[in-house]
Amino acid sequence: MDIRDMIKLNNWAVIGDVSNQSKFAYKIIEKFKEKGYTVAGVHPRGGENIYKSLKDIPFRVEAIDLCINSKLGIKYLEEANELGIKNVLIQPGAESEEILKYCMDNKINAIENCALVQLRSK
Repeated sequence: MDIRDMIKLNNWAVIGDVSNQSKFAYKIIEKFKEKGYTVAGVHPRGGENIYKSLKDIPFRVEAIDLCINSKLGIKYLEEANELGIKNVLIQPGAESEEILKYCMDNKINAIENCALVQLRSK
């Protein structure tokens, strides 16, 4: 699967500071909503309409957008793997050798790219 195929998936979770308007995670989740995707926000603190865990999301997630510190990101990748979520878009700055190795070892389709750039043309 390449980025064009991944961005066609409809059900997404954006993992990052989705409540802070100055952060990319917020901008990404808003762009997914604007484009008609089913999307949920995930962050360790939770919040209004923000889940602390992928397992709490009330729909089947097809892909995650990883927009969080890699030390926290690996925990969410492990949870995604347990839930059978095998597609991850890794935002610039959220990648690490550990994350990329984990994805490869667990047959998770990982693409390093920017959701905002990809959603511009949708």
